[in-house]
Amino acid sequence: MTDQTKTAVVTGAARGIGLATTKLFLDRGWRVVMVDRDAPALLEAARDLDGTLPLIIDISTRAGAEEVARETATWAEGVDAVINNAGVAEFGPIETHDDDMWRRVMATNLDGPYFVTSALLPALKVRRGAIVNIASISGLRASTLRLAYGTSKAAVIQMTKQQAVEYGEYGIRANCVAPGPVRTKLAMAVHTQEIIDAYHDAIPLNRYGAEGEIASVIVFLCSEEASYVTGQVIAADGGFEATGVGLPALRGG
Repeated sequence: MTDQTKTAVVTGAARGIGLATTKLFLDRGWRVVMVDRDAPALLEAARDLDGTLPLIIDISTRAGAEEVARETATWAEGVDAVINNAGVAEFGPIETHDDDMWRRVMATNLDGPYFVTSALLPALKVRRGAIVNIASISGLRASTLRLAYGTSKAAVIQMTKQQAVEYGEYGIRANCVAPGPVRTKLAMAVHTQEIIDAYHDAIPLNRYGAEGEIASVIVFLCSEEASYVTGQVIAADGGFEATGVGLPALRGG
């Protein structure tokens, strides 16, 4: 490996957006540290991917994040991008949100990106790297049954802006991607046809996004083409956030 080889650290890399992002980085000639706590899924995903280091680590603790930094330092010559994608989603009415559930969501969705970025900050400074935090459309607009999830993602958005302001002096850029509904295996397993139809009606592009479409935005934000982009929140959502309370029934009027 030469000094010019770029390395990305992607959390939640075993499936979905994280795996799609990993593959796109590899296509662009990067190496990728794939981090996930689901050992079977991660090892299966990484099995045929050359240029990857799979790390079975829970990033919801500082100790886990520091282990990611140590393992990355022994494998790569530097870190050019950190993609904080790992997340959990637990939905339910507000009155059913108990303290344990709240902490589980916050530990992975908010503490994790904070810990991972902090642990890898010295390496990011050397390479003047990029941070991309994955939030959600639920962090931009309220929705039903997701007090903890939506609040955690809104906090990720604010954290991204703070990182952009304070890390800019080191040449580090920090941006946030807020996906709308994405056609992942998990989503398709839990979304009924009624839910799918409702989302299609509410989204101007009338469809779910694809994992690769979100990955393209993430990788762009880590590229030289985005060298003057920092502190931004990009909603990759088919126009969902822009619709506000638009009424689909009036579109044909």
